Amino acid sequence: MAIPNIEQKPACTKEGLGNYLWSDPPKENKWADCVHCGLCLEACPTYEQLGQEQHSPRGRVHLIKSVAEGKLFVNEAFADPVFQCLDCRACTTACPASVDVGGLIEEARGQVRQAMPLTGWKAMTSKFFLETLFPHHERLHAVGSLLKFYQKSGLQKLVRKAGLINIMPDHLVEMESIMPEVKTPIRKKYKNGKVIKAKGESKREVAMLSGCIMDVMFSEINESTISVLTRNGNDVVIPKNQTCCGALHVHAGDREMGRKLAKKNIEAFESAEKVIVNAAGCGCMLKEYSELFHDEPEWQERAKEFSAKVEDISKFLYDTGYEAPKAELKKRITYHDACHLAHGQGIREEPRDLLLHIPGVEMVHMPNADRCCGSAGIYNLTNPEMAGAVLESKMENVPDDVEMISMGNPGCMLQMAVGVQKYGRNQKIVHTVQLLDWAYQKEDELGGGRDGKK
Repeated sequence: MAIPNIEQKPACTKEGLGNYLWSDPPKENKWADCVHCGLCLEACPTYEQLGQEQHSPRGRVHLIKSVAEGKLFVNEAFADPVFQCLDCRACTTACPASVDVGGLIEEARGQVRQAMPLTGWKAMTSKFFLETLFPHHERLHAVGSLLKFYQKSGLQKLVRKAGLINIMPDHLVEMESIMPEVKTPIRKKYKNGKVIKAKGESKREVAMLSGCIMDVMFSEINESTISVLTRNGNDVVIPKNQTCCGALHVHAGDREMGRKLAKKNIEAFESAEKVIVNAAGCGCMLKEYSELFHDEPEWQERAKEFSAKVEDISKFLYDTGYEAPKAELKKRITYHDACHLAHGQGIREEPRDLLLHIPGVEMVHMPNADRCCGSAGIYNLTNPEMAGAVLESKMENVPDDVEMISMGNPGCMLQMAVGVQKYGRNQKIVHTVQLLDWAYQKEDELGGGRDGKK
């Protein structure tokens, strides 16, 4: 297999940079089963776009292994294919040996960021969002309040009408144009870990991850999640000490911050029997916490116990026997598999089952439904050109004759909303749990709800 020659020159003067010199390097057991067969190639969005071996899963595995063997250095030529990866995990699904390419990529990024720390405005921007903002829900809520004012005061209309928005890069203009209406976060509404009681008989108590962006930009999805859970006999508690899941930090190579956030969440949810998540990326990260603690056996064991309790909302409802709504929602819907739900957690049929049990819903198959949309956390902000190319490919598979596109991840929802607008489509982007909640609400309005009241 031909791998382009990567310059044998260290990124700095530190001797021996051809090997991984820091703790928590890529693990040999993760690349050992890769035989470079190439079955992963067709599954890889970046290889589809670039057709270059170093931007394929097996190429990246080869590069990561070569650095460990001292044949290559951690430098810009190594960092580029490592950070161009969407970490969509489709290659692991396609791989006969289930090689954990995503895990290798994240560990390699951790080494890159220690060898080659960000500088200048990139470092300041990263520090602001990943350290100063996302881990602190009070600050996130303050930003949410500013966005709410921006939307409600007329300032948004003024900025758009005056063309001031156009001073931003095109991809940020696109994101602003599809920004959902900001509402009150559930952590403001349900303070101090208040238990939200089940409607009717209480069967169990579950804890819920409120999320960062989810609670600020998509609080109505959190509300729908609570409503559906309580409708199906679950008391819901939102632990007050929970924090950001750390997925964006780990994707960016900041594994140390990822560990700090993981410890806080493990402690916050320690007493919970189940941890319910409605964001695919967050759920995948929570289930992989133990990967962050190879050098801390005690925390690794606690992480494994925690991860065993984490469940996506669709799988939890499916496994516990949810109540099928009686009211009809006459909609033609297609379903997009979020990468970290389908490939990361192996959850495919459960959300489709929820949709199929809503009376009146007509499901339309989307070809390549589990193909990445290009969101990949904040990849669409850090790699806008590649994200745009991947999105264009995705939108070609969206059926024309559907009214809604359903999915289970906020990043995908924003990215697909950009696609709908950019390519002149008119589908509404919805979270799967919202559709179930709307059917329940309609049933209650017609007098057939759990409490029998209109």
